[in-house]
Amino acid sequence: MKLIGSYTSPFVRKISILLLEKGIEFEFVNEQPYSAENGVAQYNPLGKVPALVTDEGECWFDSPIIAQYIELLGVAPQMLPADPNAALVVKQIEALADGIMDAALASVREQARPAAQQSETELLRQREKISRSLDMCEQLIRDGKIQNDDVNLATIAIACAIGYLNFRRVSPGWCVERPLLVKLAETLFQRESFAQTEPPKA
Repeated sequence: MKLIGSYTSPFVRKISILLLEKGIEFEFVNEQPYSAENGVAQYNPLGKVPALVTDEGECWFDSPIIAQYIELLGVAPQMLPADPNAALVVKQIEALADGIMDAALASVREQARPAAQQSETELLRQREKISRSLDMCEQLIRDGKIQNDDVNLATIAIACAIGYLNFRRVSPGWCVERPLLVKLAETLFQRESFAQTEPPKA
C-alpha cells in the first residue's frame, strides 16, 4: 500500500495516523501538489493529496473517502461506530475538522501572495470560519458528544486540524477560552502516531 502526500498536509497526516493506529504497513511517497511538476496528478486528476494506492493497484483519493476505505478493511481498532447514525455523527465532526484545515490552508495561500495583493477581507473570512468551528468543537466536548480520551476518526481529524494551526501559526490565539479542546489536542499529541507524523520544522 502506498500513501501519496506531503509531510506538511494535515489531510495526509490524518490518513497516516489512521494507518499507524491500525498497524497497517504502507509506503509514503512524498509529492508536493503545488510544485510545477505535480506528480500527484497521476493518482488523482485533481492534483490533490492524499491519494492511496492499494496492493491491488486501486487508487483512492480525498481523505474522507480514504478514511472510509481504511475502515472497510476491518482492521482494529475501529475508528467509526458500527451503528450507521452514530458513524454519521463522527463523519460530520470529521467534516468540521476538515473545514478548519481547508480554511487554514486558504489563509496560508493568501498570506503567501505579495503583500499588496493580499485580501484582508478573505483572511478575516477564513479566521471567522476557523473560530466558529473551534467553538463548535469545544461545545461538542462539553456536551459529551466528543470524549477527550477517545481515538476515532473525529478526534484524530480535530487534532490534525489543531496541529496544522500550530504548525502554520494560523489563529495563534485559538486555545484561549477553549480548555477542553486544548486537553483533547494535548492528549492525542502524546500518541506515537502523532509523534511520527509531526510536520518537519521549517
